Amino acid sequence: MSNMTEIPKSQFEPAPRDNENNEKIEKPQLSFMKDAWLRVRKNKGAVISVIFLGFIVLMAIIGPYLSPYDGTTQDVSKSNLPPRVPVLEDFGIFDGNQVIGGVETNKYEDLNIEEYYWFGTDSLGRDLFTRTWLGTRVSLYIALLAAAIDMAFGVIYGLVSGFKGGRVDNYMQRILEVMSGIPNLIVVILMLLILEPGILSITLAMVITGWIGMARVVRGQVLKLKDQEFILASRTLGAKNGRLLFKHLLPNLSGIIIINTMFTIPSAIFFEAFLSFIGIGLQAPQASLGTLIEDGYKTFQFLPHLMVIPCIVICIILITCNLIGDGLRDAFDPKMRD
Repeated sequence: MSNMTEIPKSQFEPAPRDNENNEKIEKPQLSFMKDAWLRVRKNKGAVISVIFLGFIVLMAIIGPYLSPYDGTTQDVSKSNLPPRVPVLEDFGIFDGNQVIGGVETNKYEDLNIEEYYWFGTDSLGRDLFTRTWLGTRVSLYIALLAAAIDMAFGVIYGLVSGFKGGRVDNYMQRILEVMSGIPNLIVVILMLLILEPGILSITLAMVITGWIGMARVVRGQVLKLKDQEFILASRTLGAKNGRLLFKHLLPNLSGIIIINTMFTIPSAIFFEAFLSFIGIGLQAPQASLGTLIEDGYKTFQFLPHLMVIPCIVICIILITCNLIGDGLRDAFDPKMRD
C-alpha cells in the first residue's frame, strides 16, 4: 500500500456551479409541425415526389397557354399526327416519323405541315399537348374537391361519433355500415340518372360514400385520445365540448387527417379516370385524363402516343401522391423519430 500514490483531496471537490449554463438548451425547441417538416425533408422519395407533383400542377395551370392551339379546334386534315418537337427532331426523336403498315413515314412532310405539335394530335386534329394539360387540370380539380369535401364531412362525423360514444356512436356507426355497403359504381349510375354527366355529378357521387374511411379513422383516434390525461385536465378546468373537440382533439388528429387526405387524392383521380374510361364520366368535348386514355385505347396498336402520354401523367400523379403520403405518415408518427 505504501507504493500507491495519494490522490489529492482537491480532485474530489464538486465542479463549480454555472447557473447560466445549467439551464441552457443546446438544441432549439421545435414545434410539432416544424419537427415533422424536418423529417419529411430527409425522405428523398417524398421530396422528389413533391417536385414532380409540383411540376404537374404547374403544367396543369400554365400548360394550355404554352401551346398556340386551344385544344378544342378540330382540323381533320391534321388528324393523328405523331409528336414533333423542335430541336429534339434534330436528334432523331420526336421528329414526326411513324411506322404505318411496316413502312416508316413522316406525315408532316407528306401533308406539308410546318407547325409543331409537341404531343401530336388526336383523331379530330386537336392538339394533344393542350388537351393533356386541360384534362390534368380537370382531374386534379375533381380530386381536390372530392378530397376536401371528404375531409370536412369525415372529420366532423368521426369527431362527433367518437366523442359522444354510447348510443349516439352506435347509431352513427350503423349508418356508416349501411352506406359502405353501397358500391360507388351504383351511386354514380344513380347520380347520372338524376344529373347530367359532368364534373358535378362525378364529384357528388364520390363524396356520398368517399368520406366513410376518413370518419372511421378519426373516430378510432378520438376514442383513443378522449380519455387521456390532457383531456381530463381540460374538462376538470371547465372546458366545454367545443373547446375539447377543436382545441385539443383536432390538433392531435392533424397528422392522421393530412395523411388520409393525401391517399384520398390519387384514389379520386383513379376513380374519375375509370368512370371516364368506361364511358359514364365526362362527356365530349370536355377532356380529362380518363377520356384521353379512353380515346387512345381505340388506336393503341397503331398510334400509341395517344394513350401513352396521358397514362404517363396519371401514373406520375398516383405514384407521387402515394410517396408523399408515405413520407407524411413517417414524419407524423412519433415512433419514426431518428
